[in-house]
Amino acid sequence: MSGRVLVVDDDKVIRELIRVNLELEGFEVVTAADGVECLDVVHGVRPDLVTLDMAMPRLDGLRTAERLRSDPRTRHIPVAIVSGHEQFGGAGGERGEEPPVDALLAKPFEPAELVRMVRRLTGRSEDGDPRPGEADDQEPVGWPAGR
Repeated sequence: MSGRVLVVDDDKVIRELIRVNLELEGFEVVTAADGVECLDVVHGVRPDLVTLDMAMPRLDGLRTAERLRSDPRTRHIPVAIVSGHEQFGGAGGERGEEPPVDALLAKPFEPAELVRMVRRLTGRSEDGDPRPGEADDQEPVGWPAGR
């Protein structure tokens, strides 16, 4: 098993697209429809990575990421925003700081891009084994140029 990913997106088609692509690569995938559901299930799921859409009802991706980061039980879990380009503009919050996430992946994305990002953030090689000596402080994948 390559790891467990919690995929959070209000669009069922996108959730299924991400789920299928990651399961084909050996990842276990659990899905949630929005940030509130994510926060309800994250402790039971114990994912190796959480992917969040930016624009969701009830609790958006940015606020969900902030809550995951502020909780000692989940702050260690890598978080990636998987969202449309136009939504990245608000990723830094109202004060313009960097978002509390480890990577940004723009929709539409190539499945191979998604898999590469997930492997890097979960520290897994192509065969599913943890990579020895994987640095935790690497530059986030998928950040827009000139950040």
